[in-house]
This record gives sequence, structure tokens and C-alpha cells, in this order.
Amino acid sequence: MTNSRQMKTWRELSFVRSFLSWAWSFVLTLFGLALVTFALTRLSPIDPALQMVGDHASQSTYDQARAELGLDQPLPIQFIRYIETAASGNFGQSTSTGQPVARDIARTFPATIELATAAIILGAVIGVALGIVAAMRQGTWIDALARIISLFGYSVPIFWLGLLMLLFFYARLHWAPGPGRADVVFQYTVKPVTGFALIDTWLSGKPGAFRDALAHLALPATLLAFHALAAISRLTRAAILTELGQEYVTTARAKGAGLFRIVFKHVMPNISGTLLIVIALSYASLLEGAVLTETVFAWPGIGRYLTTAMFAGDMPAILGATLVVGASFVLLNALTDLGVARLEAGRKR
Repeated sequence: MTNSRQMKTWRELSFVRSFLSWAWSFVLTLFGLALVTFALTRLSPIDPALQMVGDHASQSTYDQARAELGLDQPLPIQFIRYIETAASGNFGQSTSTGQPVARDIARTFPATIELATAAIILGAVIGVALGIVAAMRQGTWIDALARIISLFGYSVPIFWLGLLMLLFFYARLHWAPGPGRADVVFQYTVKPVTGFALIDTWLSGKPGAFRDALAHLALPATLLAFHALAAISRLTRAAILTELGQEYVTTARAKGAGLFRIVFKHVMPNISGTLLIVIALSYASLLEGAVLTETVFAWPGIGRYLTTAMFAGDMPAILGATLVVGASFVLLNALTDLGVARLEAGRKR
């Protein structure tokens, strides 16, 4: 009993040490991200003060704008002020929308999260299932088809495929609604509560609005899911085939266990940590890589917001959106590491 209690205490202390290590790495990564974004603002040819006052402003007006923005201070002081304002969620005023950047991000980021979440759920379910079937039917036409689908998802440009989907399903067959997040009929009749269209339309008690939001989500989510399932199915297949070559599988087969039982009772629990990492990384890449999809489908997410800000030279919006997306990526990776550690600890008990 004493030894068991000591082992439990040791595992808990080990997890706490790992958590503190990950927390420290998370803080350092965020600091590095802030440093890079700050450096980019100073290396950029865009002058925020000149952008604020215009090309025809007097020198005194220009100097006053630089002082208001803190650009007349030494770089270390500017960086400290940048960290303070970013930590408080104050990214300044967007020059393209005229709204605080934090408000713009709060409006656009939920749309990206909703799109990426729908895509990763669809991609993970299909990708894992495809990988399992391909591994269990290794060398057959099913395996070859799964690998072709995976290769297609890796190699086809997402921008081109999105345009084809719009042309075929919207313009030709009229099976899907047009670009955007909702029809004009429902766009101004549903009160935004959470920022997530499916949840808000469901809470509104308007089935037509919910169906419309779901229909608008279908094409862009399917496009992103296809890109995600390519990686998930390929790595699931590889992980299962690696496990099937282990000694415990040979022993299970010698005892009369079938392939189905071996895969689902023994192999899948052993590769759960690997699958969690793959799915989480795919989700993180969808969050930061949805720019092209949002542009093609006119999806009002943070990727499209960032693209518009880049074309407009809107430096506060560029910095705020980049920092939020980067921080989300780092946070998701840290949570994935913690989840894998908990899974491994549970398996060792």
C-alpha cells in the first residue's frame, strides 16, 4: 500500500514538473512571437504615424502623431509598451475598419474557430476510419484508393479546389448556397450571442436560419476537412502498420485473436497519443491556414480579416490578428502535450 501511494505521488509530482516546464515554454514562445511581430513592424516600410495623419500633414502634426504612438521612444521602451498593451488585449485602432482591433478580432475569430472545428471533426472521423481500413486491407485496392485520396489531399492547391467546388456545387448544380456565412434574409434577423453562427441560429429558435448557416458552412468545411484527412489517414495507417509488427500482436494472433479485435482492442489504444497529436496539429494548422478558404468563400473569419488588413497596410490589425492566431497555435500545442502526457500516465497505471 505504501509503495503504491509513493508511486502515485511520484507520478503526480512528475506531471506537475512537466506542466511547469510546458508553461515556461509557452511563455517563452509567446514572448518570442511578440518579439518577432514587433520587429516586423519596425522593419516594415509602412509608417503608422504617416498613415494616421496622411501625406499632406505638417511636420508638427506628424511629430505629434509619432509621440502619441510612442514611436519617438527608444526601441526597448516601445517593446515594453507593446507587450503591456497586447497583454491587456488593446491592439490599437484599425485604420481600415475604424474599429478597435480587439473588437474586430472578437467578431471574426469565432467564425474561423467554427469553420476549423467543423472541418477537423469531419476530417478526423473520415481520416481515422480511412487509415484503419487501409491498414487492415494493406496491399489491396482499398489501400491503394486510400493512399491516392491522401496524396490528392496533400498535392491539390486548396484555392483551386475551392473555386472548383463553388463552380460545380453552387454555379452549376445549385446544391449549395453562395459565398458568405449566411443569406441576407437571416444575416440581420439573428442576434449574435456567441459569435458562432450554428449556436446563435439554434438559440434564436429559427430552424430556417440554422439550416442556412449549416448549408453555408458545408462547402468550406468540407474543403478544409479534405485537406486535414489527408494527413490524418496517412499517419493513422502508418501508426497501425507499425504496431501490427510488434511482438504483442504476434502473441495475440498466436492465441487466436482476429485482426479486428487486435486493431480495436490493442492497437488503437496504443496509438491514441499519436492520433491526438496529429489531429491537434491539423486543427492548429486549419486555424492559421484558413486564409485561402475564407477568401474563396468570402467567409468573414480572421484569415480574411488579416488578408484585407495586409492589402490595406493596416498595421495594428495585422499585428493583432497575427499575435492572436500565433498564440492560439502555441496554446493548442501546449494543451496537446498535456493531453498526451495524461494519456501516457493513464496507460502506465
